[in-house]
Amino acid sequence: MILLQIVTDAVTEPEAVTGQTISVIDLAIKGGFMMVPIAVLWVLAIYLFIERVLTINKANQDPEAFMGRIKELVLRGDINGAKVLCSQNPTPVARMIEKGIARIGSPLKNIEASIENVGKIEVFKLEKNLTTLATIAGAAPMMGFLGTVIGMVEAFIAISQEEGSVSPKLLSSGIYTAMITTVAGLIVGILAYLAYNYLVARVQKVVHKMEYTTIDFIDLLQEPR
Repeated sequence: MILLQIVTDAVTEPEAVTGQTISVIDLAIKGGFMMVPIAVLWVLAIYLFIERVLTINKANQDPEAFMGRIKELVLRGDINGAKVLCSQNPTPVARMIEKGIARIGSPLKNIEASIENVGKIEVFKLEKNLTTLATIAGAAPMMGFLGTVIGMVEAFIAISQEEGSVSPKLLSSGIYTAMITTVAGLIVGILAYLAYNYLVARVQKVVHKMEYTTIDFIDLLQEPR
C-alpha cells in the first residue's frame, strides 16, 4: 500500500518533483557529517599527488649527459671533479654514483653493495606517501558506504515516526541524501586509485634508470685504463 501511495502521489504532482534543482554544494551539505572526512581525504589526496609528481619529476632526469661527463672525469683520474659534479646534481642517480665514486679502490663487490644501499634509500624516498594514497583509494568508498548506511537508518527512523501514509518526498529525500556519501566516496576513491597507479608507474621508470646507470658505472670501473 505504501508503494501504491507513493506512485499515485508522484503521478499527481510531477511539477513538484521535476521543478527542483539542487546545486552540488547543497548535495554535499545534505550528505551529512560523513562528507567531512571524505572531503579531508580528497584534499589530502590532491596534496600527495602534486607533491609526489614534483618530487618524481626532479628525480626523472635523463642521466646520459651526466654519465657521459662522469666517464670523462673518472677516465682522466679526476675523482674529486667527479664527486663535485655528483654533489651539484640533486638526483637519485647522482647520489648513487657519488657513493660509488667514494668507494673507488675498494673491491668491486663492496662498491656494488654501497651503491645498492643508497639505491634502496632513494627508492624509499620516491615511494614515500604512496601507501597513504593507496589507503585513501580504499578508505574513501568505505566511508561513503558507511555514510549511506547511517543515512538509510535515519531515513527509516523518520518513516517509522510518521503517522498514516508515508510521503514520497520524505522517503525519496531520505534515500538520495543517504546515497550522496556513496557517490562522493567512490569519486574520491577512483581518482585516488588512478593517481596511485600513475605515480607507481612513474617511480618504476626512475628505478629502471637507476639500475641502468648503476650497471653502466660498474662497467666503467672494469674498463682498462
